[in-house]
Amino acid sequence: MAELHEIRAQALAGPSEKATAAQHAKGKLTARERIELLLDPGSFQEVEQLRRHRATGFGLEAKRPYTDGVITGWGTVEGRTVFVYAHDFRIFGGALGEAHASKIHKIMDMAIAAGAPLVSLNDGAGARIQEGVSALAGYGGIFQRNTKASGVIPQISVMLGPCAGGAAYSPALTDFVFMVRETSQMFITGPDVVKAVTGEEITQNGLGGADVHAETSGVCHFAYDDEETCIAEVRYLLSLLPQNNRENPPRVETADPTDRRSDVLLDLVPADGNRPYDMAKVIEEIVDDGEYLEVHERWARNIICALARIDGQVVGIVANQPQVLAGVLDIEASEKAARFVQMCDAFNIPIVTFLDVPGFLPGVDQEHGGIIRHGAKLLYAYCNATVPRISLILRKAYGGAYIVMDSQSIGADLTLAWPTNEIAVMGAEGAANVIFRRQIAGAEDPEAMRTRMVKEYKSELMHPYYAAERGLVDDVIDPAETREVLARSLAMLHSKHADLPSRKHGNPPQ
Repeated sequence: MAELHEIRAQALAGPSEKATAAQHAKGKLTARERIELLLDPGSFQEVEQLRRHRATGFGLEAKRPYTDGVITGWGTVEGRTVFVYAHDFRIFGGALGEAHASKIHKIMDMAIAAGAPLVSLNDGAGARIQEGVSALAGYGGIFQRNTKASGVIPQISVMLGPCAGGAAYSPALTDFVFMVRETSQMFITGPDVVKAVTGEEITQNGLGGADVHAETSGVCHFAYDDEETCIAEVRYLLSLLPQNNRENPPRVETADPTDRRSDVLLDLVPADGNRPYDMAKVIEEIVDDGEYLEVHERWARNIICALARIDGQVVGIVANQPQVLAGVLDIEASEKAARFVQMCDAFNIPIVTFLDVPGFLPGVDQEHGGIIRHGAKLLYAYCNATVPRISLILRKAYGGAYIVMDSQSIGADLTLAWPTNEIAVMGAEGAANVIFRRQIAGAEDPEAMRTRMVKEYKSELMHPYYAAERGLVDDVIDPAETREVLARSLAMLHSKHADLPSRKHGNPPQ
C-alpha cells in the first residue's frame, strides 16, 4: 500500500513543480485544476492513471511518466454523470502518442456506452512526432468515435491551449467548441507554413485565435477571457442538455409565472416593418427570468440561436435579428441555424422560431458562394426535425425565407402570428412594381398610381389575417400573451412522437 500511495502521489503531482509553474506563468491552469473546476467537488473518478507509454527511440524509453500526458475519467456536474479527458501540457506538451490515444479511445467508448456527455479539455501540441504513424492512427480512432457519438451524446470541446493540424478536426466534429482568448488557438497550418507558402505574415492568434473563430470562421461557439469563466459556462451548457439522445433535457421549477403578460413587447417591436429593433430583448422578455445562452453569438449575427427555458422546459430558439442586415438570411446565417436546428432535434429540444425576415440576401457574392446550397441546409434541417416545432411571425416573412424558417408547409406543429405580421412573396412595393407595371407606366401620374397599387396589394394580399383565413397560420395572438401561449403549446406538444421513413441516412446538401 505504501508503494501504491507513492506511485499515485507521483501521478497526481505531475512531472515537476517547475513544469507546473511554467503552465501557470502562461495564465493557464493544469489539467487537474481544470477538471476540479468542471466537476462537482470530490466526484472525479480517474481511469488509467498509471498508464505509461511503451515507445522506444529518440530518448522516449528513458521518459515514461504516469498518465502519459492525458487525464481521463468521469464525475458529475450538478449530480449528473459527465465523462472528461484533459491534456496535460506539462507532459510531452500534451502531445498524443499511442498510449495517450488509447486512453482517450477508452473514455470515449465508456461515455457512449453509459449514455453520458463527453467534455474534452484540449491543451496539446498535436501528434507525438517521436512515435510517428502510431500517433496519427490514434487521431483516426478519436475522429471515428466523435462521429459514432454524434447525435447520441453531447460532445463539448474546450480549447485551452494550441490545437494544430489534424488534431483540430476532433473539436470540429463535436457539438460545441469553447475557446479562451490569448491562450487557445486552432489552425490546420501554422503561421510559419502560411508564410512559407503564401508569403503572408500573421500571428497565431490572428490566424486561429478565439476571436477569429468566434467572429469570422464560425468554428468556435463560445469565447471567454479566462479559463474559470469558460469552464463555468460549460457547466451551464450541460445543465441545458440531456444526458443522451434517449432522454429529454432536465426540467427545472421556475418562479417566473407562465401567464406573465409582456406588455413591453407592444412597444418593443415597431409596427413599421422598415424600422429595426433588438430581437434579443424580445427573447429576454419571453423566456424564464430573461436568461438564455446564445450559441455563435458573434458569428452570423443576423440570426440568433439560443438555448433557454420556457416554464422550466428547455427550448432552442432561432430568431432573425432585424438590427443586423435587417435580419436577412445569408450563407453564414443559414449554416449557423441549420447546425443548431440539427443539434436541437438530435437531443430532443423543442424548437421555437421567431420570424421577421425580408428574404435572402441578394448579391453576386451570395449567389456564387452557393446561397442556394447553403439555404437548403436550413430547409433540410427543419424538414428533418421531429421535435416539437412552433413558429411565431412577429412582422414580415417574405419569399423563400418565410418557407425555410419553419413555415407550416414544411412541418411546423403550430404557426402563430402577431397582428403586425406580413406574409407575402415579396414586399408590397416590389410586388406592385411587377404586377401593375403597365398601369403605372401608362398613368398620367406614375407615382400616385404606384402608391395606390401598393395600397391595393397590401389590402388584398398582405393584411395580417390573410394567412390565418387560409389556415396557414393557426392563430393571431396578442403579443403580450406570447409567453403564456408558447408555454401552453409546448406542454401540449411535450409527448409528440414522429417517425422518419426507414433509411440508412439522408443526403443533406453540403
